[in-house]
Amino acid sequence: MARSGMKRGKWTLSFDPGLKAFLVKAAKRRRICPVTLLEEIVKEKFNPYGHTDVKDSVAYVRMLRRRSPGRSDQGFLKEIREWQRSASS
Repeated sequence: MARSGMKRGKWTLSFDPGLKAFLVKAAKRRRICPVTLLEEIVKEKFNPYGHTDVKDSVAYVRMLRRRSPGRSDQGFLKEIREWQRSASS
């Protein structure tokens, strides 16, 4: 597999040991490198268009659906269709 053109710089970060342990444990659960998990968290936090970096679309829609429990399924689907129309124009 070819390496990307962007060269990664090495950084040293120091932060709370409890937070570090939590990050390492969460990364092990996902079976990814802790640095990768940290990058994903930062991208998610600072990316205003978070939907463009969605890795699992089904899980993303489920998460959105759980955030709006008072809304009917029809209303939720209607909002998605309107968003798709506005995005395609």
